[in-house]
Amino acid sequence: MELRQLKYFLTVVEEANFTRAAARLHLAQPGVSAQIRQLERELGQTLLDRTGGTVTTTAVGEAVLPYARAALAAVEGLRQTVDEFTGLMRGQVTIGLVSGAVADGFEVASVLADFHEDHPQVEIALTEDTSERMLAGLRLGELDLAVVGLAGQGPLPGVDLQVVVDTPLVAAMAPDDPLLASAGCAALPLRALADRSLISLPRGTGLRAVLEHACEQAGFEPRIAFEGAAPKLLARLAARGLGVAVLPELPPEEAAALGLRTLAVTDPALRGRVALAWPADGPAAPAAKALLARMRQAFPPARSTPA
Repeated sequence: MELRQLKYFLTVVEEANFTRAAARLHLAQPGVSAQIRQLERELGQTLLDRTGGTVTTTAVGEAVLPYARAALAAVEGLRQTVDEFTGLMRGQVTIGLVSGAVADGFEVASVLADFHEDHPQVEIALTEDTSERMLAGLRLGELDLAVVGLAGQGPLPGVDLQVVVDTPLVAAMAPDDPLLASAGCAALPLRALADRSLISLPRGTGLRAVLEHACEQAGFEPRIAFEGAAPKLLARLAARGLGVAVLPELPPEEAAALGLRTLAVTDPALRGRVALAWPADGPAAPAAKALLARMRQAFPPARSTPA
């Protein structure tokens, strides 16, 4: 019995498919199948049921799963212990980034490049997704840390946070939008957007949740005409007169360069908050803990920007 056979067995179980498991392992599918059949011959029992549309464990396969996981975990623990004595760090860290986070001034690439230079044996996997799915991924152990948008002010179960951006949200529109004349000042009540086509980030993002919750408080359902994956895209759509975009506050010169005018939103005021997030009990792997410490230092807690 070889450790790689146990690894292949666990991967096939997780993917419920030999082809997907082979792709994840970066191996040819026949090789994965052959190794698992060899494992079954050595054990004298069939571990996987291959007769259905998806691969499932037999009763014996289900019974040995915990032992296979424990064996691989023990080997990984042995490696980490030795690495701690030699000063070498290895492993994999999985990071989630909310759509548009890099464009909002997060020099994530620089932090990761510096970390990789210091710890070349650590593999770093990046994924971009909605905040909702990434927070779920942190709780399930699928992600080690993430940069997420927040929908509210309170704590989140199972997750610890360091808020790194806390800024007002504004209504951004083309310079000839009638709202500018009707507002007559630098702000407008949220209720003024009740009959307007709005441009927003997709569902599942913190900014979208903030907008929908505030509109509910104001007594109306927002009319989302366009969705975009990043604030800069929303700004471009609004500049073309396709609707009013709800965005993090822009410096006047940046708004003008984009062909936009912005108004603060009141009753209620809206705020956009972005946070570095990690599992409440901390990342399990030493490499993930080290990268989290590096990112917390690189992106310090935010001071609220006045509305």
